[in-house]
Amino acid sequence: MTTNLNDTHRADLTSWVESAQAPGTDFPIQNLPLGVFRRGGAELGRIGVAIGDQILDLIAAHHAGVLTDPAARVVQRCAGTSLNALMAAGDASWHALRTGVSALLRADNEADRATLAALLVPMREADLLLPADVGDYTDFYASIDHATNVGSMFRPDNPLLPNYRYVPIGYHGRASSLVPSGTPVRRPAGPTRDDASAPPVFGPSRRLDYEAEVGVFVGPGNALGSPIAIGDAERYLFGLCLVNDWSARDVQTWEYQPLGPFLAKNFATTVSPWVVTLEALAPFRVPARPRRDGEPEPLAYLDAPSVRAAGGVDMTIEVWLQSAAMREHRIDAVRLSQASFADMYWTVGQLLAHHASNGCNLRPGDLLASGTVSGPERTARGCLLELTWRGTEPLTLPTGETRRFLEAGDDVTMRAWCERDGFARIGFGECRGIVL
Repeated sequence: MTTNLNDTHRADLTSWVESAQAPGTDFPIQNLPLGVFRRGGAELGRIGVAIGDQILDLIAAHHAGVLTDPAARVVQRCAGTSLNALMAAGDASWHALRTGVSALLRADNEADRATLAALLVPMREADLLLPADVGDYTDFYASIDHATNVGSMFRPDNPLLPNYRYVPIGYHGRASSLVPSGTPVRRPAGPTRDDASAPPVFGPSRRLDYEAEVGVFVGPGNALGSPIAIGDAERYLFGLCLVNDWSARDVQTWEYQPLGPFLAKNFATTVSPWVVTLEALAPFRVPARPRRDGEPEPLAYLDAPSVRAAGGVDMTIEVWLQSAAMREHRIDAVRLSQASFADMYWTVGQLLAHHASNGCNLRPGDLLASGTVSGPERTARGCLLELTWRGTEPLTLPTGETRRFLEAGDDVTMRAWCERDGFARIGFGECRGIVL
């Protein structure tokens, strides 16, 4: 089901930026994701829009006078080194900016091409930064297929705990260790206990894993003590990105009871640089995953006609891996999994409404992550814990190497896209990290 379709979604739109029409591009003119970049290590971050293989510098566009009102006023108010001010501005401002940028980048724009081209920065020449100054980060467990798989490893007779089908399960992560895509990730150390008859030992994790997740940035936020109604939840959501929640599984197994993840999760979380707005995703909205026989209907505070009709997002997410030996022999990365975000048990709106249901105050730029995106098929498992079934079914790479968990030099890349007949395909770019 589609919601809020407008002129910016037209499949026949083209841009004067030629690479926006390249086959398979993530960033056609129908996407217009926002991010923060810098050109040169000493420069502060600037807000921009991805278009083809270029970045439209919004600050430069405003100074050049090529953005019309009300988009120009939005940039003037929200200019800064992060997207936080824009996230706080609300959906009317987001729509005004998207409409103005779409008009600026269209092929039928009659403005001087040299003036317009001067506003572009080649993506290959830019450092892509975290999109927001994230004050708080919360990670959820929204895939019932992932929760069932992991639960069955430890509780074969009772994989799902009683609360799972009634409330979104989550934990508060560590915002300070969020890193932008491309940042190397150092193998963490921690206490582990493989032998139940022996004391734990402290050392490098031997079961380092990735988790393919979708992140959602909070927009305006809410006052302390003021819950957000489920029917209004998406007005508080700015857009989606990709998240790799790196996990030390051996540390996690030892420490997670009784209070949940800690050292196993807070050493690094990779975030993709481009935020695809909810408005850009309008053509790809689908009904929330229906509750099946024996599953309870959502509680009233998590249920609304709009959620049932179009709470989901039809988005495909993939994980690719290239080992150091594969790079040495010039062997391309291999795809490990492909899953659909539409299979999630809980929607992004439900995650936010639940988070704020007790009066918790969410703030602009806060990040919520979905938890591992997995599907019912083996090829849709979004982490090595599932794919190798806790290391008992290792994967074989083209070099003959095997993987139970990640090794030094492994390069993990996540990609995602949305496509539907009658609309332009849009993508999310890369979420990438290499293990040191």
